[in-house]
Amino acid sequence: MAKGKGRASGGSRSKTTTMRAPGKKPITFKRGGLHEQLGVPKDKPIPPGKKAAALRGEYGPLAKKRATFAFKGALKAGRETAKGSRRRRK
Repeated sequence: MAKGKGRASGGSRSKTTTMRAPGKKPITFKRGGLHEQLGVPKDKPIPPGKKAAALRGEYGPLAKKRATFAFKGALKAGRETAKGSRRRRK
């Protein structure tokens, strides 16, 4: 059986997300991948110490890439945009 799009090795479904924006190349990433690498449960925030260590590359080059993407790159920009779009309620 041939592996189809969205499949990881072993036949299990991969949990990837693709971000698309007009005029830009699509970005595909594994949701929760950084949490997995750092050993943090997905329902808990990443502690500042582990976040800084990942950005320095102490958990390996892939963790550094994922941390940069999440905390300095496209995901941070998306969070900032969403934050500014929320209505302020009194």
